[in-house]
Amino acid sequence: MNAVRQKTLADSVTLSGVGVHSGALSQLSVSPAPSDTGIVFHRSDSKQSVRAGRSAVRGSDLATVLRDKNGPAVSTVEHLMASFAGLGIDNAHVEIDGPEVPILDGSADVFVSAFENVGLVETDRARRYLKVLKPIRIENGQSFGELLPYDAGLRIEVEIDFDHAAIGRQRYAATLSPDVFRRELAPARTFGFVADVERLWQAGYALGASLENTICLDGNGVLNETGLRFADEFVRHKALDAVGDLAIAGLPLMGRYRSYRGGHKLNFAVVDALLSDRSAYEIVEARVPARRPLHGLAGVAVATPAYAPDL
Repeated sequence: MNAVRQKTLADSVTLSGVGVHSGALSQLSVSPAPSDTGIVFHRSDSKQSVRAGRSAVRGSDLATVLRDKNGPAVSTVEHLMASFAGLGIDNAHVEIDGPEVPILDGSADVFVSAFENVGLVETDRARRYLKVLKPIRIENGQSFGELLPYDAGLRIEVEIDFDHAAIGRQRYAATLSPDVFRRELAPARTFGFVADVERLWQAGYALGASLENTICLDGNGVLNETGLRFADEFVRHKALDAVGDLAIAGLPLMGRYRSYRGGHKLNFAVVDALLSDRSAYEIVEARVPARRPLHGLAGVAVATPAYAPDL
Protein backbone atom coordinates (compact mmCIF):
# COMPACT_ATOMS: atom_id res chain seq x y z
CA MET A 1 0.00 0.00 0.00
CA ASN A 2 1.24 3.48 -0.80
CA ALA A 3 -1.70 5.63 0.31
CA VAL A 4 -2.12 6.80 3.90
CA ARG A 5 -4.85 9.42 3.60
CA GLN A 6 -7.91 9.49 1.40
CA LYS A 7 -7.64 11.45 -1.85
CA THR A 8 -9.87 13.50 -4.08
CA LEU A 9 -9.40 15.84 -7.04
CA ALA A 10 -7.92 19.29 -6.59
CA ASP A 11 -10.44 20.76 -9.04
CA SER A 12 -13.27 19.75 -11.36
CA VAL A 13 -12.87 18.28 -14.85
CA THR A 14 -15.45 18.03 -17.63
CA LEU A 15 -15.46 15.53 -20.50
CA SER A 16 -17.99 14.58 -23.16
CA GLY A 17 -18.54 11.89 -25.77
CA VAL A 18 -20.81 9.06 -26.89
CA GLY A 19 -21.68 5.95 -24.96
CA VAL A 20 -20.30 2.81 -26.57
CA HIS A 21 -23.55 0.87 -26.10
CA SER A 22 -26.29 3.54 -26.19
CA GLY A 23 -24.67 5.73 -28.82
CA ALA A 24 -26.02 8.69 -26.80
CA LEU A 25 -23.96 11.84 -26.33
CA SER A 26 -23.35 12.82 -22.71
CA GLN A 27 -21.24 15.21 -20.69
CA LEU A 28 -19.81 14.39 -17.30
CA SER A 29 -18.14 16.55 -14.70
CA VAL A 30 -16.02 15.06 -11.93
CA SER A 31 -15.63 17.23 -8.83
CA PRO A 32 -13.83 17.01 -5.48
CA ALA A 33 -15.72 15.41 -2.59
CA PRO A 34 -15.14 15.30 1.20
CA SER A 35 -13.68 12.35 3.09
CA ASP A 36 -15.81 9.19 3.26
CA THR A 37 -18.05 10.29 0.36
CA GLY A 38 -16.94 7.51 -1.96
CA ILE A 39 -17.78 7.80 -5.67
CA VAL A 40 -21.26 9.24 -6.16
CA PHE A 41 -22.98 9.59 -9.55
CA HIS A 42 -25.60 12.29 -10.13
CA ARG A 43 -27.85 12.32 -13.21
CA SER A 44 -28.56 15.98 -13.93
CA ASP A 45 -31.33 15.09 -16.42
CA SER A 46 -33.26 12.65 -14.23
CA LYS A 47 -32.24 13.89 -10.76
CA GLN A 48 -31.05 10.43 -9.77
CA SER A 49 -28.08 9.90 -7.45
CA VAL A 50 -26.29 6.66 -6.65
CA ARG A 51 -23.16 5.78 -4.71
CA ALA A 52 -21.00 3.26 -6.55
CA GLY A 53 -21.17 0.07 -4.55
CA ARG A 54 -22.29 -3.52 -4.54
CA SER A 55 -25.95 -2.84 -3.78
CA ALA A 56 -26.20 -0.35 -6.65
CA VAL A 57 -25.23 -2.81 -9.40
CA ARG A 58 -28.17 -3.60 -11.67
CA GLY A 59 -26.35 -5.43 -14.45
CA SER A 60 -22.87 -6.59 -15.37
CA ASP A 61 -23.16 -8.50 -18.66
CA LEU A 62 -21.33 -6.32 -21.20
CA ALA A 63 -20.93 -3.30 -18.92
CA THR A 64 -21.46 -2.36 -15.28
CA VAL A 65 -24.80 -0.60 -14.73
CA LEU A 66 -25.66 1.29 -11.52
CA ARG A 67 -29.19 2.07 -10.39
CA ASP A 68 -30.99 3.90 -7.61
CA LYS A 69 -34.49 3.31 -6.22
CA ASN A 70 -36.02 4.69 -9.43
CA GLY A 71 -34.21 2.31 -11.78
CA PRO A 72 -31.10 2.40 -13.98
CA ALA A 73 -29.07 5.55 -13.38
CA VAL A 74 -25.81 5.22 -15.30
CA SER A 75 -24.05 2.48 -17.25
CA THR A 76 -20.55 1.55 -18.45
CA VAL A 77 -18.88 3.00 -15.37
CA GLU A 78 -15.97 0.53 -15.35
CA HIS A 79 -13.28 2.63 -17.10
CA LEU A 80 -14.04 5.65 -14.93
CA MET A 81 -14.11 3.51 -11.78
CA ALA A 82 -10.81 1.93 -12.83
CA SER A 83 -9.29 5.40 -13.17
CA PHE A 84 -10.38 6.31 -9.65
CA ALA A 85 -9.05 3.05 -8.23
CA GLY A 86 -5.86 3.06 -10.29
CA LEU A 87 -4.88 6.58 -9.23
CA GLY A 88 -6.01 6.10 -5.63
CA ILE A 89 -8.94 8.55 -5.75
CA ASP A 90 -11.33 7.67 -2.93
CA ASN A 91 -13.92 10.44 -3.13
CA ALA A 92 -15.58 12.24 -6.05
CA HIS A 93 -18.89 13.56 -7.31
CA VAL A 94 -19.67 12.60 -10.91
CA GLU A 95 -22.43 14.61 -12.59
CA ILE A 96 -23.62 13.25 -15.93
CA ASP A 97 -26.47 14.38 -18.22
CA GLY A 98 -27.04 11.07 -19.99
CA PRO A 99 -27.49 7.34 -19.37
CA GLU A 100 -23.94 6.20 -20.07
CA VAL A 101 -20.39 7.27 -19.28
CA PRO A 102 -18.66 8.35 -22.52
CA ILE A 103 -16.38 5.71 -23.98
CA LEU A 104 -13.92 8.38 -25.21
CA ASP A 105 -11.08 6.50 -26.95
CA GLY A 106 -12.09 3.14 -25.47
CA SER A 107 -9.51 3.23 -22.69
CA ALA A 108 -9.01 5.04 -19.37
CA ASP A 109 -6.24 7.25 -20.73
CA VAL A 110 -8.33 10.40 -21.16
CA PHE A 111 -9.71 10.14 -17.62
CA VAL A 112 -6.23 9.68 -16.17
CA SER A 113 -4.81 12.64 -18.09
CA ALA A 114 -7.70 14.88 -17.06
CA PHE A 115 -7.39 13.94 -13.38
CA GLU A 116 -3.64 14.38 -13.32
CA ASN A 117 -3.89 17.74 -15.10
CA VAL A 118 -5.91 19.19 -12.20
CA GLY A 119 -4.01 17.20 -9.58
CA LEU A 120 -4.99 15.20 -6.52
CA VAL A 121 -5.17 16.30 -2.88
CA GLU A 122 -5.18 14.38 0.38
CA THR A 123 -8.03 14.79 2.83
CA ASP A 124 -7.72 14.68 6.61
CA ARG A 125 -8.97 11.12 7.01
CA ALA A 126 -7.08 7.83 6.92
CA ARG A 127 -7.66 5.55 3.98
CA ARG A 128 -9.53 2.29 4.65
CA TYR A 129 -8.93 -0.97 2.80
CA LEU A 130 -10.96 -4.11 2.31
CA LYS A 131 -8.52 -6.86 3.26
CA VAL A 132 -9.16 -10.36 1.89
CA LEU A 133 -8.76 -12.97 4.62
CA LYS A 134 -9.53 -16.22 2.82
CA PRO A 135 -9.93 -17.45 -0.76
CA ILE A 136 -13.15 -16.64 -2.60
CA ARG A 137 -13.67 -18.35 -5.95
CA ILE A 138 -16.40 -18.30 -8.61
CA GLU A 139 -16.40 -20.73 -11.55
CA ASN A 140 -18.48 -20.68 -14.71
CA GLY A 141 -17.60 -23.49 -17.09
CA GLN A 142 -13.95 -23.02 -18.02
CA SER A 143 -13.89 -19.48 -16.60
CA PHE A 144 -13.03 -18.61 -13.03
CA GLY A 145 -12.31 -15.62 -10.85
CA GLU A 146 -10.90 -15.65 -7.34
CA LEU A 147 -9.66 -13.38 -4.59
CA LEU A 148 -6.82 -14.52 -2.35
CA PRO A 149 -5.09 -12.93 0.65
CA TYR A 150 -2.28 -10.54 -0.31
CA ASP A 151 -0.89 -7.89 2.02
CA ALA A 152 0.90 -5.62 -0.46
CA GLY A 153 -2.15 -3.91 -1.98
CA LEU A 154 -4.12 -5.13 -4.97
CA ARG A 155 -2.47 -7.63 -7.30
CA ILE A 156 -4.12 -8.38 -10.63
CA GLU A 157 -3.43 -11.62 -12.54
CA VAL A 158 -5.62 -11.93 -15.63
CA GLU A 159 -5.46 -14.54 -18.37
CA ILE A 160 -7.54 -14.66 -21.57
CA ASP A 161 -7.83 -17.28 -24.29
CA PHE A 162 -9.53 -16.42 -27.59
CA ASP A 163 -9.68 -18.58 -30.67
CA HIS A 164 -8.38 -15.75 -32.84
CA ALA A 165 -4.93 -15.37 -34.38
CA ALA A 166 -4.55 -11.77 -33.22
CA ILE A 167 -5.25 -12.64 -29.57
CA GLY A 168 -4.77 -16.28 -28.58
CA ARG A 169 -3.71 -16.84 -24.99
CA GLN A 170 -2.40 -13.79 -23.13
CA ARG A 171 -1.57 -13.14 -19.48
CA TYR A 172 -0.98 -9.96 -17.51
CA ALA A 173 0.10 -9.69 -13.88
CA ALA A 174 1.10 -6.72 -11.72
CA THR A 175 0.64 -5.22 -8.28
CA LEU A 176 -1.41 -2.09 -8.80
CA SER A 177 0.06 1.36 -8.22
CA PRO A 178 -0.72 4.73 -9.84
CA ASP A 179 2.40 4.45 -11.99
CA VAL A 180 1.63 0.89 -13.11
CA PHE A 181 -1.97 1.82 -13.89
CA ARG A 182 -0.98 4.96 -15.78
CA ARG A 183 1.67 3.29 -17.95
CA GLU A 184 0.51 -0.30 -18.36
CA LEU A 185 -3.29 -0.40 -18.13
CA ALA A 186 -4.92 3.00 -18.71
CA PRO A 187 -4.07 3.18 -22.48
CA ALA A 188 -5.48 -0.30 -23.26
CA ARG A 189 -8.68 -0.07 -25.34
CA THR A 190 -11.84 -2.13 -25.44
CA PHE A 191 -12.15 -4.61 -28.31
CA GLY A 192 -14.83 -6.44 -30.25
CA PHE A 193 -15.43 -8.78 -33.16
CA VAL A 194 -17.11 -7.75 -36.39
CA ALA A 195 -18.90 -11.12 -36.44
CA ASP A 196 -20.74 -10.16 -33.24
CA VAL A 197 -21.86 -6.68 -34.30
CA GLU A 198 -25.29 -7.52 -35.74
CA ARG A 199 -26.23 -9.63 -32.72
CA LEU A 200 -25.14 -6.84 -30.34
CA TRP A 201 -27.06 -4.19 -32.29
CA GLN A 202 -30.22 -6.28 -32.15
CA ALA A 203 -29.78 -6.56 -28.37
CA GLY A 204 -29.31 -2.79 -28.04
CA TYR A 205 -25.54 -2.85 -27.46
CA ALA A 206 -22.51 -1.40 -29.26
CA LEU A 207 -24.59 1.35 -30.93
CA GLY A 208 -21.77 3.85 -30.35
CA ALA A 209 -18.84 1.56 -31.15
CA SER A 210 -16.46 2.66 -33.91
CA LEU A 211 -12.85 2.38 -34.98
CA GLU A 212 -12.27 5.56 -32.94
CA ASN A 213 -13.10 3.88 -29.63
CA THR A 214 -12.82 0.12 -30.17
CA ILE A 215 -10.23 -2.32 -31.45
CA CYS A 216 -12.21 -4.11 -34.16
CA LEU A 217 -11.28 -7.60 -35.32
CA ASP A 218 -12.42 -9.60 -38.31
CA GLY A 219 -11.32 -13.09 -39.30
CA ASN A 220 -7.96 -11.83 -40.52
CA GLY A 221 -6.85 -9.50 -37.75
CA VAL A 222 -7.12 -5.94 -36.43
CA LEU A 223 -8.99 -3.50 -38.66
CA ASN A 224 -7.78 -0.28 -36.98
CA GLU A 225 -5.19 1.44 -39.17
CA THR A 226 -3.33 2.67 -36.09
CA GLY A 227 -2.77 -0.91 -34.90
CA LEU A 228 -2.28 -1.86 -31.25
CA ARG A 229 -0.85 0.19 -28.42
CA PHE A 230 0.61 -2.94 -26.80
CA ALA A 231 1.29 -6.35 -28.31
CA ASP A 232 -0.95 -7.75 -25.54
CA GLU A 233 -3.44 -4.86 -25.43
CA PHE A 234 -6.36 -7.29 -25.22
CA VAL A 235 -5.43 -8.82 -21.88
CA ARG A 236 -4.36 -5.44 -20.54
CA HIS A 237 -7.82 -4.11 -21.25
CA LYS A 238 -9.36 -7.08 -19.47
CA ALA A 239 -7.14 -6.23 -16.49
CA LEU A 240 -8.28 -2.59 -16.71
CA ASP A 241 -11.91 -3.74 -16.63
CA ALA A 242 -11.16 -5.95 -13.63
CA VAL A 243 -9.73 -2.99 -11.70
CA GLY A 244 -12.91 -1.02 -12.39
CA ASP A 245 -15.24 -3.89 -11.54
CA LEU A 246 -13.43 -4.66 -8.28
CA ALA A 247 -13.76 -1.00 -7.28
CA ILE A 248 -17.50 -1.69 -6.90
CA ALA A 249 -16.54 -3.23 -3.54
CA GLY A 250 -16.74 0.31 -2.15
CA LEU A 251 -13.24 0.38 -0.65
CA PRO A 252 -9.84 -0.32 -2.20
CA LEU A 253 -9.08 -4.03 -2.06
CA MET A 254 -6.06 -5.55 -0.40
CA GLY A 255 -5.86 -8.93 -2.08
CA ARG A 256 -4.76 -10.92 -5.10
CA TYR A 257 -7.29 -11.22 -7.92
CA ARG A 258 -6.88 -14.02 -10.45
CA SER A 259 -9.15 -14.66 -13.40
CA TYR A 260 -9.22 -16.86 -16.46
CA ARG A 261 -11.49 -16.01 -19.39
CA GLY A 262 -13.33 -13.55 -17.20
CA GLY A 263 -15.47 -10.48 -17.80
CA HIS A 264 -17.64 -7.92 -16.00
CA LYS A 265 -20.19 -10.46 -14.80
CA LEU A 266 -17.58 -12.80 -13.34
CA ASN A 267 -15.62 -9.95 -11.74
CA PHE A 268 -18.71 -8.64 -9.99
CA ALA A 269 -19.76 -12.14 -8.92
CA VAL A 270 -16.46 -12.47 -7.05
CA VAL A 271 -16.96 -9.11 -5.33
CA ASP A 272 -20.50 -10.10 -4.42
CA ALA A 273 -19.34 -13.44 -3.00
CA LEU A 274 -16.63 -11.74 -0.94
CA LEU A 275 -19.00 -9.22 0.61
CA SER A 276 -21.59 -11.94 1.27
CA ASP A 277 -19.15 -13.74 3.59
CA ARG A 278 -18.30 -11.54 6.57
CA SER A 279 -15.54 -13.94 7.61
CA ALA A 280 -13.77 -13.47 4.25
CA TYR A 281 -12.64 -9.89 4.80
CA GLU A 282 -11.94 -7.20 7.33
CA ILE A 283 -11.62 -3.43 7.17
CA VAL A 284 -8.12 -2.12 7.88
CA GLU A 285 -7.17 1.50 8.25
CA ALA A 286 -3.88 3.10 7.32
CA ARG A 287 -2.04 4.43 10.35
CA VAL A 288 -1.62 8.16 9.81
CA PRO A 289 1.60 9.63 11.29
CA ALA A 290 1.23 12.54 13.68
CA ARG A 291 2.94 14.76 11.14
CA ARG A 292 1.95 14.93 7.49
CA PRO A 293 4.12 12.44 5.55
CA LEU A 294 6.30 13.35 2.63
CA HIS A 295 4.85 12.54 -0.80
CA GLY A 296 5.11 8.82 -1.47
CA LEU A 297 5.75 7.75 2.15
CA ALA A 298 4.19 4.35 2.63
CA GLY A 299 1.57 3.75 5.30
CA VAL A 300 1.03 0.71 7.47
CA ALA A 301 -2.35 -1.00 7.53
CA VAL A 302 -3.66 -2.09 10.91
CA ALA A 303 -6.98 -3.68 11.77
CA THR A 304 -9.26 -1.14 13.47
CA PRO A 305 -13.03 -0.91 13.89
CA ALA A 306 -14.56 0.66 10.80
CA TYR A 307 -17.72 0.45 8.76
CA ALA A 308 -18.16 -2.42 6.33
CA PRO A 309 -18.60 -1.23 2.75
CA ASP A 310 -22.16 -1.26 1.49
CA LEU A 311 -23.34 -4.42 3.23
